[in-house]
Amino acid sequence: MRLLSWIIGLPVAIVLILFAVANRNLVEVSFDPLSQQDPWAALSVPLWTVLFFGIFCGLVAGWVGAWLKQAKWRRAARHARRDLASERAQAARLRREQTGGLVPHDG
Repeated sequence: MRLLSWIIGLPVAIVLILFAVANRNLVEVSFDPLSQQDPWAALSVPLWTVLFFGIFCGLVAGWVGAWLKQAKWRRAARHARRDLASERAQAARLRREQTGGLVPHDG
C-alpha cells in the first residue's frame, strides 16, 4: 500500500510542482458577480495559488462531509462504550457479592 502511494503520489506531486512553476503569472480573481470592469473585491494572485486553494477547499469539504456522515457511528460507539462500562461494573459487583466481598488479588 505504501509503495502504491509513492507510485501515484510522486508523479502527481511532480506535475503539480511543474504546473506551479510554469504558471507564475498573475490572474485577477474577482468576487463581484455583477461588475466585471470594476469589481468591488478582486485579488491579483498567481494562477497556481487559485488551483491549490481550490484543492484545499475540496479536501476540507470532503473531510467535513465524511465527519458529518459518520456521526451516527460515533454516537453508536459512544453508547456501546457506556453500556460496556455499565456491564463491567455490574459484573464486578456480582463477583464481589458471589465471593462475599472478597475479591481475589491478581499478582
